[in-house]
Amino acid sequence: MDHEPLLQVEDLRVRYGAVEVVKGIGFQIRAGEIVALIGANGAGKTTTLMALSGLAPMMGGSIRFAGQALEGLSSEARVRGGITQVPEGRRIFPNLTVHENLLMGSCLRRDAQAVAEDLRFVFGLFPILNERSQQLGGTLSGGEQQMLAIARGLMSRPKLLLLDEPSLGLAPRLVTQLFALIRQIQSHGVTILLVEQNAYQALQAADRGYVLEAGRIALTGPAQVLREDPAVKRAYLGG
Repeated sequence: MDHEPLLQVEDLRVRYGAVEVVKGIGFQIRAGEIVALIGANGAGKTTTLMALSGLAPMMGGSIRFAGQALEGLSSEARVRGGITQVPEGRRIFPNLTVHENLLMGSCLRRDAQAVAEDLRFVFGLFPILNERSQQLGGTLSGGEQQMLAIARGLMSRPKLLLLDEPSLGLAPRLVTQLFALIRQIQSHGVTILLVEQNAYQALQAADRGYVLEAGRIALTGPAQVLREDPAVKRAYLGG
């Protein structure tokens, strides 16, 4: 494993209008890890992901990815560089087929043979999408749409996959299945930053975690340690 983290964030600040939402946070992710970012609604979790993707303006701090500074790079350049976000709420294209949705995920790529390989890869991970490949995205169930959103993200061949609330609105059985798939994606060499309100599942899947409270990092540590932390249990695990 490389000594330099894949992602290094220092003193990140993001504001919307007069409100500072992210207040000088720092964290790092090493290649191959699943890192969970947990916290209450409004803690700044999604805003942090948006800043990493270039979709929220940084007011201060620095982000380095694979040794390169990201400040000033467009969202498209960040996707080309290996950062892909799967947004909260899935945001698939309801009037395109499953197959067309997946190809939209590879729209910045020119390596047709590798794209075809990746299609086979995601159909292997998500067999239901293969079965439904000619169905319109909007006709899929909520769980299938979430799988499609993640699979579409994988079609850009990311080094770092940003998952925003992937379990939101899913039945408990599907949540368990989804987190097993997230671990499977990690086993194929994809690094994952996971934003989740389901703190228990997130800390079960993750290697390490950060707890965000009101725009600041309140706690960090190995996921197993955070799962046992009394304050985390009280606030997020119903303990």
